[in-house]
Amino acid sequence: MTIKNFKLDVPELIRVSSGKVREIFCFEGYEDEIIIVATDRISAFDQVLDDPIPGKGKILTQISKFWFEFLGDIIPSHFISSDINALPMSLMPFDDILDGRTILARRARVLPIECIVRGYISGSAWKEYQSSGAVCGQKLPEGMVESERFPVPIFTPSTKAELGGRDENISFSQMAEVVSNDLACQMRNASLSLYEKAAEYALEKGIIIADTKFEFGLDQNNELILIDEVLTPDSSRFWPVDKYRLSGPQPSFDKQYLRDYLTSVGFTGEPGQPIPKLPGDIILKTANLYQEALERLIGNK
Repeated sequence: MTIKNFKLDVPELIRVSSGKVREIFCFEGYEDEIIIVATDRISAFDQVLDDPIPGKGKILTQISKFWFEFLGDIIPSHFISSDINALPMSLMPFDDILDGRTILARRARVLPIECIVRGYISGSAWKEYQSSGAVCGQKLPEGMVESERFPVPIFTPSTKAELGGRDENISFSQMAEVVSNDLACQMRNASLSLYEKAAEYALEKGIIIADTKFEFGLDQNNELILIDEVLTPDSSRFWPVDKYRLSGPQPSFDKQYLRDYLTSVGFTGEPGQPIPKLPGDIILKTANLYQEALERLIGNK
């Protein structure tokens, strides 16, 4: 998949938005649906890198499809189908591009909050805890060590930044000011329930879901639904159970390997900082980690 430009020459197809990874289209005659294409683009530190990770978009689509179906008893989602034959007929000439990385989804009004659930203390949460003893204003037990499991999962929302911007952690009360207290409660409760069911399943497959983010929208009936991607290596920290050790960072099946490489070469994503070229071995290892996450969760499909 091309990185900076993605175009399908179909007059009836209208681009709705272009994100870090996904291209979203609407189609004449499909007023209530959108078409979401997952590219092979990858982002880190809120910057889209110049080099793709081959096959990544297909892996993300397969994993999200699985979770949308597996978690459907908790909350409805925007997912309709990932079958290429469900798409408009005029897209058939592009089947080789779209197959495996495209879903037909219900339209929704996106709520501008990222709903993060943390089961283990890591990443930015660990840094914040070291300096303040709290995460997003939530006081935590004293004496925790890096990668330790929380007594119960915690909900830490953030703002959803525009492309190129940085998300900002906020409190639950700040979230309620953005979306209303009722919606904030619904989103928090759904996020915790989704995480708990998924984490239990993943543990049986040899993966610890250390943390993840969910996004929600309101459908045509103003009902809350799950949208975007779900529990993928892009939106989650996946750790192998058999290599889990307390008091330090963990090996993972997600973007952390790539982030670690970028950190090692001094890239932090600051505005104006040149985006480094990814070496072939870093691209291959990242692709293999995504593939292993897929295989552990749902098999090699």
